[in-house]
Amino acid sequence: MAFIIVVSNILVESRVNDWLTWGTLTFPFAFLVTDLMNRYFGAHKARLLVYAGFVVGVIASLYFADMRIAMASGTAFLIAQLLDVSVFDALRSKTWWIAPFASSVLSTVVDTFLFYGLAFYGTELTIWPQLAVGDLGVKWLVAVAALIPYAVLTTLVPRGVEKA
Repeated sequence: MAFIIVVSNILVESRVNDWLTWGTLTFPFAFLVTDLMNRYFGAHKARLLVYAGFVVGVIASLYFADMRIAMASGTAFLIAQLLDVSVFDALRSKTWWIAPFASSVLSTVVDTFLFYGLAFYGTELTIWPQLAVGDLGVKWLVAVAALIPYAVLTTLVPRGVEKA
């Protein structure tokens, strides 16, 4: 989890184009990791993963990335991932794909606009709202695409281990 955060915080400083940064392509996998942890071990352990990812991610990002980005990322990550855990947990008994999809779609909205607003509002980067929209679009595409590895990985869990 921390690796995804740090790499994404480094890559968010490099743009692919006027709509995307390289960090946009790596960060959405944090939601897949959280959802798998939630499905395998439950909301409590998923929250512990989020807290550990937050602490390690912020500390490492302070070393490798700009301080404003590290702090914005930490704030957005913590709030959005905790929302993801709660939404997933509330929907876990629905059809297999609803919890990971809905929790990711909702929490990525919070993550995206919190991160870009805190990281870039009032800076020289005036196209941050455009980057946020591009980022959100990629996160939603990854939320759909991540259903494939999610389905494969959750079928590998023996019955009785999965949190019901």
